[in-house]
Amino acid sequence: MNAGLDARASLLRSSRIRPREPVLWILAFPAPVVLPQHAAIVNEVAIVALFAVSLDLVLGYTGIVSLGHAAFFGFGGYAAALLAAKLQITDPLVGLAVGLAAGAVLAAAASVTILRGTDLTRLMVTLGVGLIMLELANKLDWLTGGADGLQGVVMGPLLGTFEFDLAGRTAAYYSLTVLLLLFIVARRIAHSPLGFTLQAIRDNRLRAMAIGIPVNSRLVVIYTIAGALAGAAGALLTQTTGFASLDLFEFHRSADVMLILVVGGTGWLYGGIAGAIVFKLMQDALSAITPQYWTFWLGLFPVVLVLVGRDRLFKPQSWFRRGGAR
Repeated sequence: MNAGLDARASLLRSSRIRPREPVLWILAFPAPVVLPQHAAIVNEVAIVALFAVSLDLVLGYTGIVSLGHAAFFGFGGYAAALLAAKLQITDPLVGLAVGLAAGAVLAAAASVTILRGTDLTRLMVTLGVGLIMLELANKLDWLTGGADGLQGVVMGPLLGTFEFDLAGRTAAYYSLTVLLLLFIVARRIAHSPLGFTLQAIRDNRLRAMAIGIPVNSRLVVIYTIAGALAGAAGALLTQTTGFASLDLFEFHRSADVMLILVVGGTGWLYGGIAGAIVFKLMQDALSAITPQYWTFWLGLFPVVLVLVGRDRLFKPQSWFRRGGAR
């Protein structure tokens, strides 16, 4: 009985909002007004952060490595874009819901690919799912526009009031609000009994099965949830840019979001947000300084991060500890 009460108390403590957590959001929401010339970048950061948070649920909390997460991102993006371009349903929230549902359905169907095999086989199979979706979008050019992309994605006013302006301020607030709401959902999941069973599966799948955790059903559930969040991120991108292309399914989408989690750290949801901020700001700054070679410098950063260590890179005082301890 005492053990059960202790576990409940521990769960409640871990789910409490820390005093420093609201600071990030308090700083983020005024950004489109304070820095109006950078509203488009704020929008991109919010979308990429949501995409990274969705992958962290699978990678950081469950230990499933995936190189095909762009499949859900692109499927959700195309679903929202087709709704507006083909069916003329231009309500952003309806499109967002459709994108979220599309990502969830595809992830539920693709979840069978992560139930068996080793990390290497899952890596290749998830990559294959992403490539299949890319090729389907390319072949179904009568629907998706193929290599030319899907144009004519015009969204109506948000909540019937706020028009999407050229400066991107409405888009930035829209994406930030969706990020905040879905982040709260992801945080609640991560600090729930489901989240703790996922961490048990990540640490030792056989031991988790031995103590009665339904491993396969848990994996299907979290993969579906992560796919839904990725689909919502894709929907936000197509809605705020007014365009959907094969780039949504490209391998670099999955690779970039993996890189973002390397930079920000896995196993804590704010790592996806921190990594997205660093990644997008570096991408924007480096591409302006050296348009030809910015990818080299962007790639060099995670190499240095891995070799030196995140703690020692961001906390120079740790360089002088005895034995280089982190």
